[in-house]
Amino acid sequence: MLEVRHLSVKYGNKVIVDDISFSVEAGQWLMIIGPNGAGKTTIVSAVSQGVPYQGEILFEGKNIRRCKSRELARMFGVLTQNHYVGYGFTVEEVIRLGRYAHAKGFLFDRGQDEQEKVRLAAARTGMEPYLHQSVLTLSGGELQRTFLAQLFAQAPKLLMLDEPTNHLDLVYQKQVFGLVKKWLNETHGAVVSVVHDLSLAKMYGTHGILMNHGKIAAAGRIGEVTAPQLLNQIYEMDVYGWMREMYGQWS
Repeated sequence: MLEVRHLSVKYGNKVIVDDISFSVEAGQWLMIIGPNGAGKTTIVSAVSQGVPYQGEILFEGKNIRRCKSRELARMFGVLTQNHYVGYGFTVEEVIRLGRYAHAKGFLFDRGQDEQEKVRLAAARTGMEPYLHQSVLTLSGGELQRTFLAQLFAQAPKLLMLDEPTNHLDLVYQKQVFGLVKKWLNETHGAVVSVVHDLSLAKMYGTHGILMNHGKIAAAGRIGEVTAPQLLNQIYEMDVYGWMREMYGQWS
């Protein structure tokens, strides 16, 4: 579905992502993990055409440099960790923006079929009761679920999540990742996530790439990428020992 070939990103003379290649197939949930400054978020930015890059990014065999924005929106959608909202749109209006990728011309189709797609996206994320409420009145978790509903309404084939629950409490972390997992199972699409929490990566990911200093240190199934010897080397600490010590307090 997604194939990244020899991707490099530079800011001035500083190399952020250094000649990496990987692929994602339908049904996979790829976790991008690694220490701070490893280049994880920059990968998502490059794939979503948010930063200049060298190399090739192919989606279903097509070089996405040649794609228009609306075509890209039908391929993949991006959910970030922060959303600045300085406008009083309702939840329904924000979710409806996801249908722009499928609109004909500049006008939104407000027919019954389009209305139903918006409603279903809201229902899928538990936001249907909030449809007529201003997004300015929502909690952080509710706002994140609103933008996730926008992605579901967008109906892309690939979701890219950049630390989507980094600032949310445990309840909303579970909700967001659970909703994405259900979407993956139902649509046979694919997901790419940037995560710092290795427990979330192991719990939800099928595959992973371990980044370090802009390069891929390991790639494969999530169990292989999170092997103790690899993590200890990259993080320069006993990762499994720390996890056992931390979570052992709950036994």
